[in-house]
This record gives sequence, structure tokens and C-alpha cells, in this order.
Amino acid sequence: MFSQLEREVPFDLAIIGGGATGLGLALDAANRGYSVVLIEAADFAKGTSSRSTKLVHGGVRYLAQGNISLVVEALHERATLLHNAPHLARALSFVMPCYRFWEQPFYGLGLLMYDLLAGRRSLGRTRFHGVAATQSALPNINTKGLKGSVQYWDGQFDDARLAIGLARTAAQQGATLINYCRAVELLHDAENRVNGILAQDVETGLPYTIQAKCVVNATGVWVDEIRQFDDEARGEKNQTMVAPSQGVHVVVDREFLPGDQALIVPHTSDGRVLFAVPWLGKVILGTTDTPRQDLSLEPEPFQEELAFILREAGKYLHRAPTRADIKSIWVGLRPLVKPPTDAAGNTKKISREHTVLVSPGHLVTVTGGKWTTYRAMAQDVLKHCIDAKLLKEKNPCTTEQLLLVGAQSGQPVEHSMHERPGLAAYGDEGDFVSSLPGSEQQLGGGLTVAMVRFAVRYEYARTVEDVLARRSRLLFLDARLAGSIAPAVSAIVHKETGKDPELAAFMVLAAHYTHLPD
Repeated sequence: MFSQLEREVPFDLAIIGGGATGLGLALDAANRGYSVVLIEAADFAKGTSSRSTKLVHGGVRYLAQGNISLVVEALHERATLLHNAPHLARALSFVMPCYRFWEQPFYGLGLLMYDLLAGRRSLGRTRFHGVAATQSALPNINTKGLKGSVQYWDGQFDDARLAIGLARTAAQQGATLINYCRAVELLHDAENRVNGILAQDVETGLPYTIQAKCVVNATGVWVDEIRQFDDEARGEKNQTMVAPSQGVHVVVDREFLPGDQALIVPHTSDGRVLFAVPWLGKVILGTTDTPRQDLSLEPEPFQEELAFILREAGKYLHRAPTRADIKSIWVGLRPLVKPPTDAAGNTKKISREHTVLVSPGHLVTVTGGKWTTYRAMAQDVLKHCIDAKLLKEKNPCTTEQLLLVGAQSGQPVEHSMHERPGLAAYGDEGDFVSSLPGSEQQLGGGLTVAMVRFAVRYEYARTVEDVLARRSRLLFLDARLAGSIAPAVSAIVHKETGKDPELAAFMVLAAHYTHLPD
């Protein structure tokens, strides 16, 4: 991949940022026939894109806001994702317990409309349940004052593994993708237009000059840092685009939500949404929505966020989780888009939709949006690049039917996303993973020696963290267990790569994922 950077002919498209948006864009562009390079300063999906609530959804709350077009687009993309990566995404039933007499008809009506908007892409019919059926669906539900529930369907996925699937599929299509390679500076031509990137290999410190006809800034909450490179070259200072908001997730054992259905509370005491979602043998509780100014790669949860999640979960679960029950706690930063200030100095409402901006210096920036619509966002970015005459129009977009690595044989997939992670996550590559040395050697948490070898050889893993946080999801599921098997993983990674697998840094990180704010 690094040798590809030294080519004399400019790339058509250079992308900064290896999260959902950047990887989706790399795949779409390469599939259309453009020459593409993508660089990521850390690991693919290291930031926001590995820290979602793991839901592929049409956005029920957007329906409540009357944003019908956004819901329709997201429902379409939900169906597309479930089709293109069936080994990493599945339908999931959500149960909404109702404790007031008006909640069942009120929320039920909205969810029936949700079904209607999904049409042929519906994953299942909305149903109304009495108290007994609700107890059966959610065995640990608090029955005091329970009037019944509404059940509806949405999607669930493995975000970090989907990111790796996108990267590998893009590489299959001819894209050059490199993690641990950061953008140091934007290059400009004589007319001060962006025409490339000065990059640096994080592992060796070596610089690389990447020439490109079009440069896209897809760095999520960090887009303003890259935009600043462009502004400084022209002596300008523009408004920031992003108002970061953090979402905290708490992971507990499955006993707090037995079964295979998720719990959703649409309106908690402070108006937020609360989820309890079964995922890979554990339960994710979340999430929060708290403004945050500092942009750490590993944000800390605030004490009040943790207290909110445990307090609200305790209202709806008969046996409530406590701080002692937490297996892992992690935080994602959402890149909420700030609209420009109007002439009167007023700022309109912050948006959760994505925004594409082409600067006077021809830097294309995309931010906002959500995982579900990554493919539509990529399409929109390429349209902006073509409309701005930074790229010549080539083949039409065909990613709607493009199966990702792991799903390309067309074989039926057995889902086990609600169970401990295993070979099912590899789709039709499972047999190949099993053929590697060490397939019978269990390290813990469903991870085998063969899976670690596969992560390094075929999935771009460079460190212990890459393997235990994003190729397997053990750090997010049980941080103490991840820490206990880290030395064995480190030895395998070192043998495969010959480089320092950064074990000590991972041990600090694993402790961070179990550290609870006071």
C-alpha cells in the first residue's frame, strides 16, 4: 500500500479519515473506476465509527420530528446494508414498555407509520402486547404499573467490523487504504487550490507526498482541524462546522436482559432515549447526548452520564445493574453540524444530518450523518466533487447491490450477533479463518489464535488494540477479559508483524474502559 503512494500520476481522489464516511466513499469511488487513496491517522474506525449504539435504523425520533424524507432514506439504506453485509447486520426486535394508558396508542400509531414508510423493506410488523406478553419478551422488566408494550423492528450491526469490511472491499476494487498514516499538511497549487496531502507514516515517521485531483476531508469530529490547514494557506479563518456531542455506553451481562429482544424507552425523565440492546453475548445500555469541546480519541464519561444510565435502567429493569456490574464503559463523539450564523448573529438548530462543503480552495469536507446512511452520504459527496468539476463523471453508482467481503459467495448466513462473537462474523470467510494455524486454540471471549492471525494478515491490524477493540470487540464487551488475554495476543501480533504490538498502551486502555467516574 505504501509503495502505491509513490506513484507519479496524481490520484483522482484522496480521502482523509478512515471511519464510516471515508471508507464508504473510498468503496463507491473505486467501484466507479476512480483511482483512490485513503489515509487514517489511527486505525480504521478508531473514533466515532466503532462507538455507535450498534443500530441500523430508520430513525423513529426523526419521524416524531416530522423529517419524513430522512426516515425514508434511512429505511432504504437499512435494507441495503442488511442485504450487502448479512454476516454483520441483522433485524432486531425492539420492545417499548408502556406505563401510562396513552403510551401504547400514541407510540403504536407512530410505529405503524414507520412500518408503512418501510413498505416492502419492512423487517417485521409492529405489534401490541399486553402485560404477560411484555414480560415474556423482556423477562427482567419492571412490572409495577406496566400497561403493556409496543414491539417493532429495526436493524443491528457490528460497526467496527463493517468498517473493516468496507476497507477490504474497497481494496478489492483497487483503492489504496492505509491506517496509521496521518495528514500533516494540505498541498496547494500556484492558485492556492488543494491538490494533495503531505502525509506521515505514524510507525516510521517517513513523509509521503500524495498528489490528487480532489481531496476529501472525512475526519468526523476532527474536520475543523483539516479545514484549518486549508484556511491558513489562504490567510482565512472560517467558522467551525462541528459541535461535538458525546454518547456514553455501558455494557453489562446478559442476565439483565435475557432473550433476544431490545428494550427502548423513547422518553426518559430528561427527554432522552434509553436503549438496552443485546449484542454479542452482553447488553449495551445507553446512550447520552452531552456537548463536549475537547476532542480526545478516548473521551472520558462524565459522572452524571453514568448515573443517568444506571438510574434510568433501574426504573425499567426489575433487577437493576449497579456500578459493580459494568463490564466495559466507552464513549463516542458525534459530529453534530453547526449551521452558519445568520446575519442577525443567530445560529439555527444543530443538525444530525450530514453536510458537504466545498471550500474556495477546493477542499471537500463532509461531516455529520450516521452509520445507517454511510452509502448515501458517499454518493452525495461524489456528486459534489463532480458538480464542482474536481472529478470527471465516470460510471454510475452501483454500491446499492455491491456485496461486501464475507458476503460475496451469496451463501445464506447464520446470525449469532446476540451470542458470543465467533466465526459467524466472518461470513463466507469463516472456513478460511478456521484453516489458519491455531483455529482450535481458544484465547478467551470466543477469540482464537487463528482469528488473531487473520486480523493481522488480511484485516490491517497492527497492534493489540486493533485486534481486541475492532477486529474482535472484546474490549467493548469485557475490558478485564480483554486485558487478561492481551499478552497472548501481543505475542501473536509481534510474531506476525515483527513490530511492537503496543501491549503496555493497551493495558492502560483496558483499565480506562473499566474506570468509572467518581
